[in-house]
Amino acid sequence: MHILVIEDEERLAQNLATALARNAGFVVDVALNGTDGLNLATSGVFDAILLDLMLPGCSGADVLRDLRSGGHKTPVLVLTAKDEKSSIVKLLELGADDYLSKPFDLGELLARTKALIRRSKGHASPRICVSDLELDTNLRFACRAGRHIDLTPMEYRTLEYLMMNNGIVISKEQLLEHLYDYSWEKFSNVIEVYISALRRKIDAGSSERLIHTLRGHGYVLRLGDTP
Repeated sequence: MHILVIEDEERLAQNLATALARNAGFVVDVALNGTDGLNLATSGVFDAILLDLMLPGCSGADVLRDLRSGGHKTPVLVLTAKDEKSSIVKLLELGADDYLSKPFDLGELLARTKALIRRSKGHASPRICVSDLELDTNLRFACRAGRHIDLTPMEYRTLEYLMMNNGIVISKEQLLEHLYDYSWEKFSNVIEVYISALRRKIDAGSSERLIHTLRGHGYVLRLGDTP
């Protein structure tokens, strides 16, 4: 999953990025002011945005307002030093999905971020199942028909994104955007390598294939053959 942190306190922003990557396996981009944050956020490639309110350039409230008025539906978790009821109500009315008051517990931040992403993809539970394939997004554990599947970090992230969007065709470009940050030079052939490895580990020995290729379109994880 690809997260955008918009936070002007550089040390806090980098600590958040490190924690999200290390503890949840997220790819994280950081913006240190509201203007850069809004420009990145409107690209539409993020699965969630962590947004500070007090930002130089343009305020967090303005970023949120512009995002929602532009039709962007990316889940937004607001980080605020304000906990007055009126301020919270205003944030929710502007389109925030959740909020945390500073100082906050890192474990709670991770849990809320994961929950926001799951809900935005239509999954209330951290346990996602497609046929006999199961993924626990909290434990980062995958199994099929009770058989544990040993995955590399990148294989797991690829599978997680496909399962979060099960039944939806995902292009190579979408996978690249959600698996890597902006500093990485993207080559589409790496996706083919990950998909090939996942097929060997997930579909091997099973009568039903779950990972399908739609030539010219991308990949889809679902039960049943592609049309």
